[in-house]
Formats: sequence, structure tokens, C-alpha cells
Amino acid sequence: MYPDFSYLLHDLVGTQPDNWTAIIKTFGFFLFLSFICSGFIFYSEFLRKEKLGVLKPITVDTTQSGNFMFREILLNTVIAFFFGYKIPFVISNFDQFKADPAAALVSGGGNILVGIIAAIVVGTFFYFQSKKMVPKSGIIQMQPHQKIGDIVTYAALFGILGAKVFAVLENLPAFFKDPIGTFFSGSGLTVLGGFIFATIAIFFLVRKLGLPFLDVADAGAPAVITGYLVGRLGCQFSGDGDWGRINDSVKPDWFIFPDWAWSYGYPNNVSNRGQKMADCAYQYCSELIPGVWPTPIYEVLMLAIIFGILWFFRTRIKVSGVLFFMYFLLYGIMRFLIEFIRVNDRYEFLGFEFSQAQYISILFWFIGIGGMWYLNNQSKKSAINA
Repeated sequence: MYPDFSYLLHDLVGTQPDNWTAIIKTFGFFLFLSFICSGFIFYSEFLRKEKLGVLKPITVDTTQSGNFMFREILLNTVIAFFFGYKIPFVISNFDQFKADPAAALVSGGGNILVGIIAAIVVGTFFYFQSKKMVPKSGIIQMQPHQKIGDIVTYAALFGILGAKVFAVLENLPAFFKDPIGTFFSGSGLTVLGGFIFATIAIFFLVRKLGLPFLDVADAGAPAVITGYLVGRLGCQFSGDGDWGRINDSVKPDWFIFPDWAWSYGYPNNVSNRGQKMADCAYQYCSELIPGVWPTPIYEVLMLAIIFGILWFFRTRIKVSGVLFFMYFLLYGIMRFLIEFIRVNDRYEFLGFEFSQAQYISILFWFIGIGGMWYLNNQSKKSAINA
């Protein structure tokens, strides 16, 4: 396993683990890559829908551009102060940063003078840039794809927030024991929570922009699956704890895949769970004994199938929103099934004992089926009345 890039380079070229390349965390890298891949799919679908005339130009009132520019200047100034404040701390405490970048960044350590200087320089730069960029007051039209940056940013920020909130809810004892460390750790993200928070945020943003939510949601369905798939690869390669239950049973003859796809110990996992590996003097030296179900691998395969289904039907389904609700149904089925072999707390409700994710998955079934039925029914009624 590769908790960070130093372990990957160790296997590839033989360099020592825990060197400076350890600042590149494998899970964080795949998380970043997931945003890039899903953003690309989302952008291509946006352009396709624009060409079909489904997404039409939006009207923007530039009389409020001054307020918009002020917010942009303020945001960039705050970001500059943060990095100016933290960079000296990171340089002087590099070993701490290398071990846990998130914890180092949210700590109180920093240089306030450098932060103020950085904020002044960046704020001044963007102030004078804004003087050149502010358009004359009036009404202008913009193509929908020009707002993709805003939509993706909202999805990323609220997605990560929701993923962490739901992860905390799944493990409240650990959160109460170490709130800052748990919430800002590089691992532990609940995809369902991220999807729910991101969907709600995008719904309000899209309505504010004047775009049809269901058509935007259809464009986002295969993009979300792509991001989830890439993110799960990060879980597998880093060993972040999103694995399954213990699987010490003998691999059956019908299972034609490698042994590690049946039961895996996740050596050098980033969670440092399991037994200490013999003759290992690195930072991450733990391995699960006995092995567990490598559920991220199974999820990646099922997500690839779901993506293929959504990609196939995206040009064949003519009713807006149906593809989005199809995502709910397919994802709900996948997540419900995989939870039977995952390590998650179970809760009893109405005689059933399922995990939090399974109860949400069941809700997704009803939302998916109900949404598809309602939209198709409304489309038929509109066709009859036309």
C-alpha cells in the first residue's frame, strides 16, 4: 500500500520511504484527481447540452459587479493571508507537516507578519485588476458553461464538508475524543454525505443562476460516478480504512481473480491499523492479519458498470431528470449490497439491522424509482395535452 508517494517511489525506484515526497498523500492525490476527472465529464456534458439547446444562455445583471469584485478581492486576500501565515510554519516544522499536512495546516502555528504582507500584496494586486475588469453596468448574456467553475467549486466544498460530517456521525466516539484531528484528518470521507450536501448546494446555486436544475443534474450524474470511482481507487491504494470485514475463509475455486482480490491485509496502510510488520522501521508499518474484504476494488468495478449504463442512456433518455434519478437507484443498489461486507456500525430500525449507508440507500431506491416514474408520467401527460 502507498500511504504517500514516498512508498510508491520506494516500490518503483527503491528510494527510502518517508522522504520529502511524503507530503503528497495518496488519498489526497486521488481526491484531487477525482475532481479533475468528474469536472471534465461535467464540462463535456454541459457543452453537449448547450449545443442541443437544452441549456440556454443566462442573463446576468452587471450592475452588481462592484459587489461581486469586492467579494473576489476579499476572498483572495484571505487566502493569501492564510498561506502567508502558514508557509513559514510549514518550513520550520516540515517533519510535522510531512506526517500530517491537514493537522499542521489547521494548527495555530504561523507567522502573522508574513501573512499580513501577503494579504496586502495580493489584495492590492486584485484591487487594481478589478478596476480594469469591471464592465459597464447593464444586462449581458453568458453561456451556461461559463458558470461551471462556480458549480464545481460549490460541489467540491460542500461535498467534502458533507462527506466529513457523515463520517463523523458514523464514528462519534472518535470525534468526541479528538474533534480537530478526526474532522481534519486526510482520511474518512462518506460519499453519501458528500453527494447529499453537494446536491443541495448546487440546487440553490443553479436556481439562482436561472438554469434548469434537472438538466444540470443529468449532466452531473455520470460526472459524480466518475469522481466516486477515482476516489475509491485512492481508498484502495492508500488503505484509508474503507475496507470490508475480516475474510479469513479459503478462496473458492470459482473465484478466478488474484488472492489479494479475495482477502487483503493492506500492508503499510495510512490508517496504521493492524499488526506491526516485522523488520519495518517506517512511519506506516501496520498490516491487517487476518485479511479483509477489499471492498474498494468491488466498488470500483460496480461503479464502472454504473458509469457505462448512465453514459449509454445519457443520449437516449429524452425526459429531463430521469438520468439523475436513475443514478439514485443504481447507486443505492450498489451501496446497499457492498455494505454487507463493509466495516460500519449497524442500527436497529423497524426490525432491521442495517448500517447508516444502507438506510440511506433504501431511501435512494424510493427517490430513484419515484423520481423516474413521476417525470415520465408528467412527460406523457404533457404529450397528450400538446
